Amino acid sequence: MDALDRKILTELQVDGRLTVTELAGRVGLSVSPCHRRLRDLERAGVISGYRAVVDPGAVGLDFEALVFVTMRSADRDTVAAFEEAVAAVPHVLQAQRLFGEPDYLLRVATADLPAFQRLYDERLAKLPGVQRLVSTLVMKNVVHDRPLPE
Repeated sequence: MDALDRKILTELQVDGRLTVTELAGRVGLSVSPCHRRLRDLERAGVISGYRAVVDPGAVGLDFEALVFVTMRSADRDTVAAFEEAVAAVPHVLQAQRLFGEPDYLLRVATADLPAFQRLYDERLAKLPGVQRLVSTLVMKNVVHDRPLPE
């Protein structure tokens, strides 16, 4: 991957709806070489997809919490069961396995605090292998969905 590929990636992270012609103009290439590079980045899995970025508040998901999960056990079966179950919870926007304590960090979006409490009690606390959940509420997103650095 060279500097031109990185420029292509930067531009697409800012605006994934650019046409190949617009993209080529922004990175200083003609259309054919830009299109070839773009296809190569897609085939190599560097670009894994395209999506719309939706404002959570516009769809009624104004409440966000971070949930730290400590597991009872870190054996393979428990971890696999937990990860499969947490992946099936639609309000979990992001789940990351961590080194050290806690074991996982979940980013959760709901309509409001009562909806979060229901999700916490009815789904999150019942996930396989969970020993403890600790939550903190997001006051404000300062940096959100930033493009990866060049």
